Amino acid sequence: MSSLERKCEKHRPFTLNPDPRRKTSAEIVTEARHSLRTLRTQRPFTPRDDHRQLFGEISRAQDSRPPSTFSLYARNFEAPDSRPGSGTRLSPLEYKPRLPVAQDEDPDPVSPTAHPKPPSDPLELKRGARARLFRAGSLTTLPPVARPAEVRESVNSDSSPEHRELSAKGRGRRAPYVEPTDRKRRDKDSGGPSKPAPPRTNSVSGLRFHGGVDSSIRPGKGTGAGAGARTELGTELGNGDRPASQEAEDESVVWNVKIFPLLQELESIAAGGSEDAVERLCDACDCLHGVLAEQGMLGRRCRKRAGLLRALFCLIDLNSAQLNLQLAKLTLELNVSGKNLLNICKLIFKISRSESNDILFQNNSIIDSLLCVLRCEDVCVSAEAVLYCVGTLKFLSGNSALLRLLLAKDCVGVATLLIQKLHPLSQPDHTQFTTGGHIHVQLTATLRNLADLPESRPLFVSHGTLTELCLVLRHHHGDQDICTNIARVFSKLSSYSECCLVLAQTPGCYTLFIELLSKHQWKQDLVVRLLFTLGNLTSRSSEARKHLFTAEGCMSVLLGLYHTYHGRWDPPPAHTPRTPPARNTCNPRTPFLGWRESNDVLVKLVRVLANMSIHPAVGPTLAANADLIHYLLDTLELRSMQESEELLVNVAATINNLSFYQEDSSVVRDRGLTVAKLLLKLLLSSSMDGMLEATRVFGNLSQSREVCDFIIQNKVHQFVVTLLDSKSPEVCFSACGVLTNLALNPPSRTTLTQEGAHTKLADCLRDFGPVDWQLAGLVCQTLWNLTEEGGTETGPPSTMNNQEREALLEVLTLYLNEEDALQWTSGDDMRDFHRLCWELEFLPVAKRLRDRIQTKTD
Repeated sequence: MSSLERKCEKHRPFTLNPDPRRKTSAEIVTEARHSLRTLRTQRPFTPRDDHRQLFGEISRAQDSRPPSTFSLYARNFEAPDSRPGSGTRLSPLEYKPRLPVAQDEDPDPVSPTAHPKPPSDPLELKRGARARLFRAGSLTTLPPVARPAEVRESVNSDSSPEHRELSAKGRGRRAPYVEPTDRKRRDKDSGGPSKPAPPRTNSVSGLRFHGGVDSSIRPGKGTGAGAGARTELGTELGNGDRPASQEAEDESVVWNVKIFPLLQELESIAAGGSEDAVERLCDACDCLHGVLAEQGMLGRRCRKRAGLLRALFCLIDLNSAQLNLQLAKLTLELNVSGKNLLNICKLIFKISRSESNDILFQNNSIIDSLLCVLRCEDVCVSAEAVLYCVGTLKFLSGNSALLRLLLAKDCVGVATLLIQKLHPLSQPDHTQFTTGGHIHVQLTATLRNLADLPESRPLFVSHGTLTELCLVLRHHHGDQDICTNIARVFSKLSSYSECCLVLAQTPGCYTLFIELLSKHQWKQDLVVRLLFTLGNLTSRSSEARKHLFTAEGCMSVLLGLYHTYHGRWDPPPAHTPRTPPARNTCNPRTPFLGWRESNDVLVKLVRVLANMSIHPAVGPTLAANADLIHYLLDTLELRSMQESEELLVNVAATINNLSFYQEDSSVVRDRGLTVAKLLLKLLLSSSMDGMLEATRVFGNLSQSREVCDFIIQNKVHQFVVTLLDSKSPEVCFSACGVLTNLALNPPSRTTLTQEGAHTKLADCLRDFGPVDWQLAGLVCQTLWNLTEEGGTETGPPSTMNNQEREALLEVLTLYLNEEDALQWTSGDDMRDFHRLCWELEFLPVAKRLRDRIQTKTD
């Protein structure tokens, strides 16, 4: 640069937006950071669902959704002999194959085909199969059962000492169980295993059914001599090294000694009708569960499983929530399927509908069983059971204590796995597409509640739940319930950086959100949450701003929403009505929203536009969009600060971002005077946020001579000078931006000097210099422009006396010394940042200002 150029540069006044060719890259970034800002707003409120039901009142077609209320009795559960016999005796087959030990019929067989089993008593055909089922309340009306002494005498009459010992343990359930190793050690110490026991007989009936005795759960008979010697109860059933006959005998002994007495105890307690019957029945069921688990007889490995299930199903008619949960847990452990599984899930669902029963789920491991069902069941086979299972989890997740319990049991991971299993059902041509949608409603509502917990965020990220939910949105984009629940999940999680980053990197999410906004533009609670999510994405990522803007139909959809919700509003009752904008008549059947609902949508929508405008490739295009500017100005004109403060503040911030771009195509630049007139409402309001945003806009618009004249004529400059007394660095920074541009015009400079602007600026430099070097640099720029007189340095301003000049020189000299200037900085991390700001923002202009004041003082 030549000496003449340096001389001109030395005397050139500062502007808020000088020639970008003379700026360094660091200065450009700094200026953009102060001029363009992202907006924040509150997350939409998610109302608590006080009514525990599967679906809302009018959210889904009534004829296609499963019921939320129903009655359930023991007779609703399936049994092997639920269909009456024909009464016709068939001729026996000549060929009689030798079959392995017969297993009891299963009330819910895994395979659709089962071998027929002839009745043990010919009279059974005449009695009919239904006569052997429990009926409602049958346990309380059963005939007296065999006395415990008879049971002990029958079981132990001819049994071996080992059997008698085990029988004694069965009578006292609190006696410790002898592990297999202890048994072998005892046999060794006594000189070998016990002697074989003779065959045993038993004629004592078990639980009694109407019309006859259920022989399936009677105590079994011995299998012959030597059976007792080969039996070890501690050995796990199903050992491949042992013959099936011996396994059956082992199970028979366990049944006679441990399980059968418990079933008799259940019958006795139910028939007694005592006050503590429910507690005793629960204890007995818990003991039964422990015995079955100890002997490895859970699942489908118990040969008398059918009779056991029938006995448990009968207890359901006692209609006790506490007992039914115990029965449901035990029944699920026995691996029921088909209709029985559905009815058990319905039973649990029915119990969970009452909030008073939540404490029962806290003290029961039934939640583990429900999550196991969701992990293991085939949704194509057991879709309705899965539906009621997930519906239960949705109800329970409304309780804060149970919500944390669900999270601790990895409910997020199980839900994500279930979503993946439901993808095949999510194809529109699938026969169970509707059922899959019903399940998704419950599942997404559960995830919506889990998203409230801060501890859930890492799980949503690690399990890939957010990506899976985007696939669900794509498959069920027409289902408002599913879309709203997922939008609530996204609105909660996108407020956090780790979840926001994952969602922003999901392929096609921006196009998906735009399509949903277009399809469901009339559903306010869905629209407001999708817009809030997009606002979070665009506030953190420059790529998100570009991807959203380039999504197909983005601006047409967003402007369409602006037109829709700007026209769907009614003033509050206490407000004097103005002439509202023309209401949208494209859908006359849709009711107009209140001013709060429309405001909420517009606040989120304007925030998205403001955040997108930060991108250097998107901002100029938005500033040149005449429709967008028209809506923004129309909002400033028609809304009041009393009813729409946040909306007007966001509109002003959006206009500030758009006014940063001074291209010839900018509509904001062309209509700068109109914008300035409308912003007076915010500048003169009692809202500090409104005043701050309006001042920032004036800082950009004041580069226009026309706007500067408007500011001086309407005495706006007096208000701006008063803002220098603010204790907020942000307010002072915005006020300095306006004064810097006003001081470029000599008549305006004189007016500002008469208002005492230079004195207030010196105070700002003294107060905020060590805290904010960027603000200190802008104050020096403003003072430089104010000390100009007629464009030449003919002398210091007449209004600044020697004492004021000396005080300003003292402050500048102190701040120009790096050690003195940075001695207030605390922390090594902030020290580097402050030094950079001191060098780039403050040092160059402060030196020039000090030299000018020293020269004129001399």
